[in-house]
Amino acid sequence: MTIEAKLDAVGVVVADMAKALAFYRALGLAVPDGAEDQPHAEVPLGGGMRLMFDTEETVRSFYPEWEAVPGAGRIGLAVALPDARAVDAAYAELTAAGHHGELAPFDAPWGQRYACVHDPDGNGVDLYAPLAS
Repeated sequence: MTIEAKLDAVGVVVADMAKALAFYRALGLAVPDGAEDQPHAEVPLGGGMRLMFDTEETVRSFYPEWEAVPGAGRIGLAVALPDARAVDAAYAELTAAGHHGELAPFDAPWGQRYACVHDPDGNGVDLYAPLAS
């Protein structure tokens, strides 16, 4: 099966949203005003990509076992899939091939079918699609 996927975003887990966004603003990224007061923020990048920031608390809201490990697990790739069935199929195919399934597919409270697998080097790759409305 060929998976129809689009690399859509890079996600960063932050300990302090205000400090993290101040850093990226200093680099010249167009961080929206008021984003430092939110648990999730997004900055559009060229080519349709996004840089996303989530607080540790936000990540723990859907993955309670997540732990901050210095130098690991703070940056991940996000892959958009066409629909919820594709998320389930991609997760099943990748885990059947021996890749670690970090989070099995679930209907997230923010309106997406969501899962996470690790690449061969242990990097998190989020798989998601909008839930049918």
